Amino acid sequence: MTDTASTNDPPLAAMPADRPGLVRVAFPAPAPASAAPATALAHVALVTLHRPEALNALSFDLLDQLAAALEALDADPACRAVVVAGAGDRAFAAGADIRELAPQTSASLSSGGRFAAWDRLAAIGLPLIAAVRGFALGGGCELAMTCDMIVAAEDASFGQPEIRIGVMPGAGGTQRLTRAIGKARAMELILTGRSMSARGAEAAGLVTRVVPSAATVDAALELADRIATMPPLAVRAAKAAILDAGERSLSDGLARERDAFFRLFDTQDQAEGMAAFTEKRAPVWSGR
Repeated sequence: MTDTASTNDPPLAAMPADRPGLVRVAFPAPAPASAAPATALAHVALVTLHRPEALNALSFDLLDQLAAALEALDADPACRAVVVAGAGDRAFAAGADIRELAPQTSASLSSGGRFAAWDRLAAIGLPLIAAVRGFALGGGCELAMTCDMIVAAEDASFGQPEIRIGVMPGAGGTQRLTRAIGKARAMELILTGRSMSARGAEAAGLVTRVVPSAATVDAALELADRIATMPPLAVRAAKAAILDAGERSLSDGLARERDAFFRLFDTQDQAEGMAAFTEKRAPVWSGR
């Protein structure tokens, strides 16, 4: 890869203290500006990280609020896809909150339980789409990779710069980045701490697509809306099977895929989808 580190990386400095309302949820999500008529997207939620003064740095409280918001949406049968974005146009999330992390010890981190929020995020069954503008570094890159797809702005940059402050990625960076772009590229990025442009990330296979910066959230909402028109049980089953592909042997993954395929034949959506195909009409999904 020829992509070089950005000279505009934010400083690895302490971030401002937490405050309430660190995550904002719009459900139904507002329609993209290009939609006609401009009505809300009935089955799509927009979840926004809201610490713009701190470049949306991921404090423990923000992560807890994000996990709680996504779990509530995951339990709502009306919600079928979620877009996760950062407030403002400078950062999706510039990293972890160094003010919180600096005084920690291995004992306090392991006993405090605050990293459990990352496991809660990974357990969400709904498809999650990250809409990334500006910096997605450290924990911000890890959060984007925890989502299932990434729509990146032309001004986006990705990286795991933890090595520059004496540590390493601790919320999935070494594992998900390696699975996304391969060992050699992940090793170089993590061990040098450099960042990667949106186009570099697209070429490496990290992001789903790159769009003009101002259109990032709209493009992510449009993708989420297309997914939300699909049968929700099948979407969840397919997401789980795709994630399995990075976790299991091929034979085990194939067996689990086949079992999930068979189980969908006990759903109303399967009967409706195949009947609609035969009758040459649009299906109406019930999620049952």
